[in-house]
Amino acid sequence: MSTPQVLLALLATGARHGYDLKHAYDARFPKARPLAFGQVYSTLERLTRDGLASEAGVERVDGPDRTVFAITDAGRESLRNWLDVVEPPAPHVTNALFMKVVAALLVDEAPGAEGGLAVTYLRAQRRAHLARMRDFTAVKTADGTSVGEVLAADYALAHLDADLRWIDLTLSRMTALRQEVLA
Repeated sequence: MSTPQVLLALLATGARHGYDLKHAYDARFPKARPLAFGQVYSTLERLTRDGLASEAGVERVDGPDRTVFAITDAGRESLRNWLDVVEPPAPHVTNALFMKVVAALLVDEAPGAEGGLAVTYLRAQRRAHLARMRDFTAVKTADGTSVGEVLAADYALAHLDADLRWIDLTLSRMTALRQEVLA
């Protein structure tokens, strides 16, 4: 995630202070990685320093004065440039699931007929993925769920489904993988 660009997008909808930006982020990206208030303010400092945002006044709302920030023309251009860049697919597989399977094969002293640590790990991981998929399905089918929350759940479900297909494929190739890893 690009926190500066996401904050610029929120500022593009109107000037806001840091507290309001944090709450707008939470409302718009409810299933995203949490954003701490400190991160909002440090990012606003950088955006201001780099000329992508500017101070647009001070507002007092039930408490201390809050500096309001607005996106600049340079900030709008930076945001448009960021949106024009297609995210490249990851060039390397650095998935923890794969790394744990190989590690389990390396340290398993008694693999047994059922496949040992690697198979046990994959079966447990499969159960955990299915449970998480049930959670996301409940979220997306609950009354009052926003379209944003449904889309976030759909995204997570697609990734979990891909992991499940990989787990099943890996289980079907465990004998060959074990031979290759231990060779």
